[in-house]
Amino acid sequence: MRPTTKDLAEAAGVSLATVDRVLNGRPGVRKKTVDAVKSAIQRIGFERNQVAATLARNKGYRLGFVLPKDGDEFLAEIMERIREINRAGRAEMFSVKTIRIDEHNPHKAAESLSRLNAEDFDGIAIMAPETPQIRDAIRRMRERGIFIIPFVSNQQNDENDVFVGIDNRAAGATAGRLMGCFTQSKSGVVAVITDTVQARDSLERRLGFDDVINRDFLNLKVLPTLETYADPDRTYRIIETIIANQPSLVGIYMMGSEARVPIEVMSQFKTDKALITIAHERTPSTVAALKEQKLDALVAQNPGHLVRSAVRILRAKCENRPTLASQEKTRIEILLADNL
Repeated sequence: MRPTTKDLAEAAGVSLATVDRVLNGRPGVRKKTVDAVKSAIQRIGFERNQVAATLARNKGYRLGFVLPKDGDEFLAEIMERIREINRAGRAEMFSVKTIRIDEHNPHKAAESLSRLNAEDFDGIAIMAPETPQIRDAIRRMRERGIFIIPFVSNQQNDENDVFVGIDNRAAGATAGRLMGCFTQSKSGVVAVITDTVQARDSLERRLGFDDVINRDFLNLKVLPTLETYADPDRTYRIIETIIANQPSLVGIYMMGSEARVPIEVMSQFKTDKALITIAHERTPSTVAALKEQKLDALVAQNPGHLVRSAVRILRAKCENRPTLASQEKTRIEILLADNL
């Protein structure tokens, strides 16, 4: 028989009510008492019955995903995976809701976050640009008792919190390695485009990309990052200008998570030389571009794993228990036309 909460209370020399407060992370317990309960947990091998604990709450966990209002295929894939896990979550007593914010207006986004409270959400995963307004809004959400984790696009914070997503610096370095190898020692310039550099994932990818190119591929010069803001007309003008004004162009790195528009725009231009093109994330457009040889490689992360990992971590936080770190690590995948 595995130890019960009654056994734990006896081993720690405290009441059942105190054990309940410690297990659920409630305030009002002295640190010495908390340490005594934790020590007893290790000593007697206590494992909490999470199903019973959830039933005892008499309600399931209410989880949320804060996502940008604007997005394309990669965001649509994430939303489909959220709907999928919400359907499955009914049997495990949790529900998942999606909240959309205006990522281009940080004040409006912060206002939307300010309306989220602990009565409606136990935990929230947030995918948003890093701005002072959003950063402050996240801090206030934590103060209101909501568990918060950054999702896909990391946020700098004082919590030393877990991040659900790939190591974006390593992802950018991977793209740099592929670009350097695929250009086959040809000298020239590489253009970099992304939706916005306000997103930490783009900043970190650029740092990783530059690290590898500047160290190992001195034959290549990387141009400053150009922002498209996901605007098709602006994307067209940017790519048109790059091709017209960079005769030594050898490659284009699409650094953002949404590559459909740049791929469509690039197909409108005919050049007398093959350009190496590398993008991020597996979507219908990037898969089609790989198959049609309009794209050379993808550096991707699995949206289903991202969503499942975020839910597992948020539930663990709500239940005041650790997660298995190796299970939550998101792999960086390299996709070519040959291994789709």
